[in-house]
Amino acid sequence: MTVGSDSAKLDQTLAWRQKLSVYILVVDDEPDVEALFRQQFRRDIKAGRFLMEFAPSAPAALARAANAADPSLILILSDINMPGMSGLEMLPKVRVQRPDVPVIMITAYGDAETRRKAIERGAVGLLTKPIDFALLRHEIDTRLGQAA
Repeated sequence: MTVGSDSAKLDQTLAWRQKLSVYILVVDDEPDVEALFRQQFRRDIKAGRFLMEFAPSAPAALARAANAADPSLILILSDINMPGMSGLEMLPKVRVQRPDVPVIMITAYGDAETRRKAIERGAVGLLTKPIDFALLRHEIDTRLGQAA
């Protein structure tokens, strides 16, 4: 991709985001996660309740969060185990950048030590895989209510 096309894509994303009031950033290095989330929340996305954006790494998520310094970002969902910078390493950095945006960590290992580390570093919660999408939907609905 060229810089011009990246800029055009960003402009399109920003224009789309302005039509919707809020969005959620999902951070995961697994490519199938985007398809899974889009399938689980297809009605909400189609109805325009919120937009979901996806970042394949912690550094990409930090860049998106920094570029989205507006109140429309209402929630960050991040995997913990990713190559390079882990979700736990990203967590304090994103909390400094965006203290207004809650972060929920997602992990395959929901042990007490992982939960403690996530909460200590600023997460508001920890979901274990496989994800309970009913619980996640409730959390999103709560954030939507707070953003309204």
